[in-house]
Amino acid sequence: MEASGEARSAGQARGEPGAEASSAEEASLEVRWVQGPISNKIGFVNNHTVCYPCGNYILFLDTETKKKTVLECQTGQVGAFAVNGNSKVVAFSDRKLNPFIYIYTFPELNKLRELKGNVQLDYTLLAFSFTGPYLASYSSIPEFVLSVWNWQENILLCSESQPGVTATALSFNPMNWQQLCFVNESSLTIWDIERNNEEHYLKRNPVKFPDEQGSLPPHEDFFSPDPHSENPYYGPVMPISAIAGLVGDEAETFMPRDIIKPSVHPTVHCWTATSDVYMGCEEGYLLAINAETLKVSFLQQVPEPDGKPKDLKKRVVLSMALCKDGLYTAGSEGIVFCHRIRGLQYEMTVCVDISQPISSLIFSPDYTTLLIVTKQGTTYTYRPAHSGEAVKLLDACSSCVLSADFLTPGNKYCVSVAISGEVQVWLLEDGTCLSKLSLDIEENIPGSFTATAMACCPSSNSVAVGTERGEIYFIDVTEVETPRVVHRIFLSKCPVLSLHYDQSGQFLIARATEGHIFILDARPSKLFQVLGYIVLADEVLGLSVVSGFKNDLVEVVVLLKVAEVQRARLEIFCLPSALTTDNDKYVNERGVLKASAIKKEQYDLDYPLSSAVKLKDDVVYGYCTCAPFICKYHLSEQNMLKDLSVFLSEKRTPSNQFGPGFLCLSPNSRWLASAAEDGVLFIYHTFTMDVLAQKHCHSYQGGGIRSMVFSLDGKFILVNGINDGALVCLKWKSIKKIEVKEATFHWRSLLAIWNKSTSKENAALKSMAEWNFDPESTSESLPEEKFEEAPESSSVELTEDKSFTSLNSAITSEMTWIDQKMKKVIREETRKFANQKKELKMGIKKLRKNIQKMMHENEQMPDIEKLEQQEFNLDIEEQERVEAEAEQEVARLRKEIDMENLANCYLQDVIKRECWDSMCVKGRAVKCFHIACEVKNYPLKERSEEELETLEKVLQLKKIEAVDLKVRKEIVEIEPETVLPKEEEEMEEEAVADDSASYFLVGSLSSQYGGDTSILYHQLDLHTREQKVNQIILLQDIIYQVKTAFNKEFDIVAQQKAHEIARVKERNLRIREILAQLDLQEEVWEPALTDDEIPERVLTVQDSEIKVEKYLTPQERAKAEMLAKLEMERRLAALDSDRLRALNDMMGGVLEVKKEDILKIAVEAELKKLQASIQEATQSFDETMCKLFERKVNSEMVIYQEELKIINLLYSLLLDEELDTREAGLHHFLRKKRKEKVKSTKTIQRTNRKIDAYVDTYESAIAEEKILESDFKKEFADIPAYLLDRLVKLYRRRPKIQKMKTLFNTANPYGDRSGSAEDYKEALTLLMKAMDELDKPEHMPNGLDLSVWDRFCLARRNKMESEQQVKWKALTLAEMQAFLQRRIDDDEKMKSEIGNIFQELTWLQEEKMKLQLNLTVQFLLKQGQVELESTELPDFTDAILINKSVIEELNCTIMAEGEKKIASMVECKDFSKGIFQLEWEHKKMKMQIDDLKQKAQDILTLRVSKDHQLFLTVLNYDSRITHQVSMMEQTLSVMDKLHKKNVKNCQKIIKELEKCISLKEQANYELSLELQEMLVSVSERKHIFEAADTRLVFEKIAHQRYRQILKQKQLRDNVKEKIKQFKVLQAEAERLRSRIFPAL
Repeated sequence: MEASGEARSAGQARGEPGAEASSAEEASLEVRWVQGPISNKIGFVNNHTVCYPCGNYILFLDTETKKKTVLECQTGQVGAFAVNGNSKVVAFSDRKLNPFIYIYTFPELNKLRELKGNVQLDYTLLAFSFTGPYLASYSSIPEFVLSVWNWQENILLCSESQPGVTATALSFNPMNWQQLCFVNESSLTIWDIERNNEEHYLKRNPVKFPDEQGSLPPHEDFFSPDPHSENPYYGPVMPISAIAGLVGDEAETFMPRDIIKPSVHPTVHCWTATSDVYMGCEEGYLLAINAETLKVSFLQQVPEPDGKPKDLKKRVVLSMALCKDGLYTAGSEGIVFCHRIRGLQYEMTVCVDISQPISSLIFSPDYTTLLIVTKQGTTYTYRPAHSGEAVKLLDACSSCVLSADFLTPGNKYCVSVAISGEVQVWLLEDGTCLSKLSLDIEENIPGSFTATAMACCPSSNSVAVGTERGEIYFIDVTEVETPRVVHRIFLSKCPVLSLHYDQSGQFLIARATEGHIFILDARPSKLFQVLGYIVLADEVLGLSVVSGFKNDLVEVVVLLKVAEVQRARLEIFCLPSALTTDNDKYVNERGVLKASAIKKEQYDLDYPLSSAVKLKDDVVYGYCTCAPFICKYHLSEQNMLKDLSVFLSEKRTPSNQFGPGFLCLSPNSRWLASAAEDGVLFIYHTFTMDVLAQKHCHSYQGGGIRSMVFSLDGKFILVNGINDGALVCLKWKSIKKIEVKEATFHWRSLLAIWNKSTSKENAALKSMAEWNFDPESTSESLPEEKFEEAPESSSVELTEDKSFTSLNSAITSEMTWIDQKMKKVIREETRKFANQKKELKMGIKKLRKNIQKMMHENEQMPDIEKLEQQEFNLDIEEQERVEAEAEQEVARLRKEIDMENLANCYLQDVIKRECWDSMCVKGRAVKCFHIACEVKNYPLKERSEEELETLEKVLQLKKIEAVDLKVRKEIVEIEPETVLPKEEEEMEEEAVADDSASYFLVGSLSSQYGGDTSILYHQLDLHTREQKVNQIILLQDIIYQVKTAFNKEFDIVAQQKAHEIARVKERNLRIREILAQLDLQEEVWEPALTDDEIPERVLTVQDSEIKVEKYLTPQERAKAEMLAKLEMERRLAALDSDRLRALNDMMGGVLEVKKEDILKIAVEAELKKLQASIQEATQSFDETMCKLFERKVNSEMVIYQEELKIINLLYSLLLDEELDTREAGLHHFLRKKRKEKVKSTKTIQRTNRKIDAYVDTYESAIAEEKILESDFKKEFADIPAYLLDRLVKLYRRRPKIQKMKTLFNTANPYGDRSGSAEDYKEALTLLMKAMDELDKPEHMPNGLDLSVWDRFCLARRNKMESEQQVKWKALTLAEMQAFLQRRIDDDEKMKSEIGNIFQELTWLQEEKMKLQLNLTVQFLLKQGQVELESTELPDFTDAILINKSVIEELNCTIMAEGEKKIASMVECKDFSKGIFQLEWEHKKMKMQIDDLKQKAQDILTLRVSKDHQLFLTVLNYDSRITHQVSMMEQTLSVMDKLHKKNVKNCQKIIKELEKCISLKEQANYELSLELQEMLVSVSERKHIFEAADTRLVFEKIAHQRYRQILKQKQLRDNVKEKIKQFKVLQAEAERLRSRIFPAL
């Protein structure tokens, strides 16, 4: 069997030390069969075989014979999985570090390829292509790489990384293997595989989904919105990424949160025959996606004739499959529908109802069988052509296998139980499932059922299953086809952790949580009676049972965890056989086993253990948790430490395993099995501890091994995993004969022992009725006892007025065995002490009557003799407890109140520090006396040192700039030559106008309210960012000055009010005296300051503000009472004065007679005068307050004006920052595109070179084909002509294989899929097979020699191979040219994008310049100053705002230029007069010239020389000659003297010049130093100018564009020439093809 071969190679691949042991060579294990749940990873490997992974194995199931074949993964658990039914191959990955992908064939199960990539951890998805040898894979963290392989050649074609993207599905397009559909939880991507001969590239095409409401959002490019919009007031509108301040890659993908809408979530997809994709989603929509255009459309159901759709409810499609009949879909409703789609509408019909949620639909390669897989793992087959019912193929378990055990006698059947409570009976020979029983259905109780343990009874065919709720179910398996539940015991509310039978089948030991161990009678004849239980103090880690047939004792070995130290503890107790017959002797009335009866012993071991087993000779093996080894202990005193009573290990055997593990003994105690989290099973000899065999049957990724068990005859081993759900049956492949004999001997001896009771117990088991849940059936757990009801009521009357306390002890619906025992004990005690209880009740009644009588008498006593109520309480302890609880509650509340007060105090301190102490000017108000008018000051915080330093720096910078501007004006500005005189009155008027206009130009009236606007920049000069920031700081300072100025006036008015109130109070004193004299009861008006005017009062809490009663301590309360008593005595003493009583009696309380008549008139006049003065003073203050209020309103106006300036400046700064951010983002995007452009250009160049080289190869192939055509007649020139003509026709004849393909797979929706250049070998093979028919001698012409026919067939085959090679090369060349064209298109697109980026950068530069020049200026305009004739406002978009001084200077210049023009006109007039005179003189001179010419003509006619003329004209010719000579000599001497003088002068000048040169060199050196500094400053200014000026940038861009235009023009010319050449070559090729292949 192939599985065994794989298992053998797995141990060798691991390279473990145990695999090299000598004993491992003598014995080995093989996989007999594997069972486990089915996941979504399932598929057809051929037309009638499905395969699916299960743990470390891949199972192949024949749908017709139900026969299974097992393929083992050599390196652990199977990871990703894929199957190709057309090629009959299966691919899977392992889950180790640096995993591999393995390709196996079926049914041979031979490994074809082993693919190794760069993945570090795991593959998540694999997918085969429908045509071609291609495999796609996707890895998980950390790479997230999508890779495409040629698995036949073991070549990685291409790969692409997608960081952080997890995939859920991956599939090839059946019609075109160069398209991949990649799906994750929220998106779908179409990947195009572009090929350039031997190179492959992946191109990503994401699909944009509709939102959850089913609407398709319009495509918006938030990074490059087009066109550029601009607000006429606020300036250009920037993209959202620039507003957010994003620059890098985030700017390209950023979307605002309010725009992002959740899209649909894909659940399943399927390719169509038109290369579209059908997709289902969680929102219930069915979508159709065009793979080329990526357009998404909704598929809708065809409405009924009345216009209403058939199904208004949205179905969530979880699976789909396509065939020619239509699209089959299914979901959680469990119904398979067939959709017949026409366009974007479909008709839906019901095919089959499974009534279970369906997770997968898969068609067989011949599209005749539909595989239906449910979420629970149940698998059905359905034949659409037959339209029948679905046939169940596999009824898999819905959860992982919990445990498995062998059914007595242990060589035919085995039983397994799943966590969900599903019990299955298997045939041991081939793993056939004989029957299944679900305990959760049998129980019929709402809620989840969880099984925790299972064991098979050796003495009967019963199975015990423990649950999480503390129950044990007993199942009758005497009939393996119909198992049934016959009994249930509810032990306790603690979950059952494990179940163990002793080998004799007498006892069942159940281990529960909290240290409970229950002992049950395992025999059905005893109704599985509970014999007793014990409770251990420590945590129980494991339990094992050792049977002693000689002494009828069963030893129970319990492994405990000692929390204090890193050690283990063993507790061993014995169970005698008499426990089942004389139970009362060994168990107390509560059901607890007596310690003396079970002989409990305790042993401390030196290492912490996770599992332990004991042999019969006091030898214990333990699996150590702190180190990977197995310890051997001998429980004798010689191996114990004397001081600590700890047993030392005799031997430590390395286990070569990792993680917590457990040990298991074989029935004959000869073999010790070790299993751990790594999933490897080791079997040791118990005597030598040599490794007998090992098997990698599970993996670490699957959680390792959960449990394992030996068969009674030792031939089989059942092993199940924790998370992988696989149940593996192992069998000895090779083992020593003596080992087999010993195991068989022990098995037969056990059968001999069991034969005495097995038949009896099985008969009793069969006779038991099937158990059904009944609340009263819990009494069966104590069948030998009958409970009797108590003769008297269980309630005790406590009062005569029918008040009583209930002690009801009614039986609950379900009681555990422990509760029933406790109930029985309580009833026995109640019956035993009934008389004592009655006496106590009578005594309590008498005592109660006496206390009530005493309390009644106490009420009649005086208050001083009364006792408090608590003194009648007899339960002093209860009273003290209640008082203590009350004191604790009071302390808790006091602590909470203190903490709350502390928090409030802290909050008060924070608020006071932030809002009061930090204010240098506290907020307060002043109110009028008689008017409802209130004025508040400006609360001001003290400015920090940093703010003051910044302000000082700005002021110093402003002063420096002012001085610099003044100096530059003095240097640069030149006063005009002509200045018009002005009158003094005009000058004064202009000065006044300038002062009034300055307010309007400044844009606020701050200077009139305490602000210094002279330090501000002019609004038309705010061009740079620094100037705007400094202007904001200066404006904030002006606002502070305005507030400070107002606060000063406010303080004066506040002081004035305080003085007025003081005067009013002084006058009110006199008024009160006058009123007292006049005996008038008038109310005196006395003003006072409110809390708003004195805000300090808020910080002080007055006693009158406290509404609750103040808490006083006992000391404070005593002191207050004493003070009140003293005050009362003082008042009484004052009232008892003898002098006052005598005065009151004799003279009415006064000593003199009132003089009202004399003083009344004067006093009344004084009263009116005082009241009038108070009224006048307060009204005068109110007028002052009104003026202050107006001042406050104007100050607020000024502050708002300045704040408006600040807001405009801040907005301009923000816009400038957005422009900079956008520019930086565009530069980043430009660099990215340039890199892509360079890469694209290199790809184009490389592709061009490859195409040129391949064209040569293609042309040579064509030439070779032509040579074969031309050489054919030469080669067969020796045969007759008529035979040659027949051979030529046969030579050109080709087999027709295309029609054969169309008849294949009639149900296949994809039909004849277009091949590619990779299908050349397959097509050639098919062609050669078809040629075999034509090469037969039957087709040979008559009269032709057979040797010639063979030679002809060989030549024809060579010709056809050459034709196929040419076709293949043509296809490859076409693909290369298409790839080149796509790259050229992408390159042109990138060029366009780069050009658009340059355009936007230019636009940004223009906008930045415009932003610097086009300033926002604030003006103050008087009402009515701007008057318009019409209601239409003029358009000022093209207007320019300039300063008035510029206009005036321009007017002065114009006037000066006008005067210059007038002067030039006068000069031109005078000059024209001179021209006329010159013209007249010119005419005169022309006439004289004519006369002179005539005279000269006459003279020329005479033949007289010059000498002759001199001789004739001069009288004394000789003297003349002599005089000339003497004059020349004198001249020569004078010139000689002058030359000498000039030489001397030149020498002096040279000396002076040399001195000047030295001075100039020194000066030049100094100037050169200054020049260097000036050059540095000039270069800095030049850089600043170049950064601000775009002229050079424009010129550079213009040059680049000009070069690009020339280059494009040249390329267009080249393209035209190439097109002409291509057309010529194409025409020539068509001509040659028609001549060579006339049949085509």
